[in-house]
Parts: sequence; structure tokens; C-alpha cells
Amino acid sequence: MNIILLGPPGAGKGTQATFLVEKYGMVQLSTGDILRAAVKAGTDVGKMADEIMKAGKLFPDELMAEILGEHMNAIPVAKGLIFDGYPRTAPQVALLDGLLSACNRTLDHVIELVVDEDALVDRVVGRFTCANCGDGYHDVFKQPLVAGICDKCGAHEFKRRPDDNEETVRTRMAEYRAKTEPILPLYDARGLVSRVDGMAPIEHVTEAIGAITG
Repeated sequence: MNIILLGPPGAGKGTQATFLVEKYGMVQLSTGDILRAAVKAGTDVGKMADEIMKAGKLFPDELMAEILGEHMNAIPVAKGLIFDGYPRTAPQVALLDGLLSACNRTLDHVIELVVDEDALVDRVVGRFTCANCGDGYHDVFKQPLVAGICDKCGAHEFKRRPDDNEETVRTRMAEYRAKTEPILPLYDARGLVSRVDGMAPIEHVTEAIGAITG
């Protein structure tokens, strides 16, 4: 099973992808994570990506598709893929079609997490993570069981992403509506799109996705 999770930043794609990985043994492919790993490793692609991002330019679609294709080819076809944050534009839809075809895969579901913008701002602005293991928390919805101590690893340091602020979130929402929402009709025409209330409690979202994926 190969699926795309769609939704603006903060909609919960990463959280739900984790559940799918645990339930089905799928592999989550996040283009952001792939690029960050390449930058950290200092590979040729990583150096190129670092320069492009530092210059504030968009990463070329063809280069991103090439990197994604390398990752896909290294994963056994028996393992399903979760595309988290990709594709974002109509040209990327066409590129992904080609990548899937090249490794004998088909796309089974496109699941959109539908959110309320104001509520999403509250959700994103309040989130923070353990600086050591990356476990996620929130000022309102999920505080550590013991204040100042990570539930998972016991570390005492936490961090917040500098771009988790209202202005940035609303800018991202506007960008999502302008660039990514238009790809939904392309997949709707193939009968692949399902929509889930992304503002529901996490476990309810997980159940709804489970009902879709079977």
C-alpha cells in the first residue's frame, strides 16, 4: 500500500505517519527529512541543497524527484510508502507518477487532513520537542507528565522550532491553499482522495485513517 498524506504544516501528518509505520511496517518518506539528512551528511546533494535553501530559493522539482527516486529504489516493493509533504504541486504529481511507475508501485490512497486555520495556529504555536530524543509536546494539549522532564528519555532540555509562530503558520496556510490544494482535483479524478477531520483528537484521526486504509 502506497499513500500520500496531505495537509498544511501542523495538520498532524507526521504523527499519523508514525502510527501507519507502526501498524503496517510502512516507510515514511518526508522530503524535508531527506534533505536535512543529506545536508547533515555533507553529501554532494546535501551541499547543493544547503546552498539553495540558504539562498531562500525553491529546491528544483527534478532534483528533488531524483533524490526521492533513489530512496524509493532502495526500499523493497513489499514495503508500503507514505509520502509526507510530497507532492505539493501539479508538476510534482507528474514526477511522482513517473517514480512510482519506475519501481512498479501504484498509489492507493490520498488522504487529506482537513483543518481549521485559527485552531491550527493555536496547535502549532504551542508545540515543542525534547532536544534529546525529539518526543513531541504541547503547551496545552500534551505537557510532560513531570514538568521539565521528557516522558520518553528523561532529558531536561526542550526546544521549539523558530518558525512555529503565528505569522509563519498563516503564511504556510496561504501557500498550501494556493499551491497544494489545487493538486487534489487531479487525484479526485482518479477516485483516490479521502478527507479526514484533522482537528479531531489524534486517536479519532488515526481510526478514520485506519478505516480508509483497511
